[in-house]
Amino acid sequence: QVQLVESGGGFVQAGGSLRLSCVASGSISRFNFMGWHRQAPGKERERVADRTAGGAATTYADSVVGRFTISWDSSKNTVYLQMDNLKPEDTGVYYCNVNVDKTWSSYWGQGTQVTVSS
Repeated sequence: QVQLVESGGGFVQAGGSLRLSCVASGSISRFNFMGWHRQAPGKERERVADRTAGGAATTYADSVVGRFTISWDSSKNTVYLQMDNLKPEDTGVYYCNVNVDKTWSSYWGQGTQVTVSS
């Protein structure tokens, strides 16, 4: 079983920054890819950013390009989301996701709240 523990959410004014972290633990032989998604109140969950474990491919939602950066520290089994120049529309619960092993199994974190005031 794989566990994901997220941290770093909070309350920030527009233009501010936050860095989210997600630590993966458990029986994992390899990481395939990882990412961050978010869900705003009354809306569906949407993909924010993802990348392959090796870093060969990284993609971002159009709404966060140039402001958010996803990174991966393999020595810590931790995926980060650096969020700069935050906007009120970035408010929501942010979830990390990892895809692991030859089974390509997917796991989700419990979510961390990000609130951006105008």
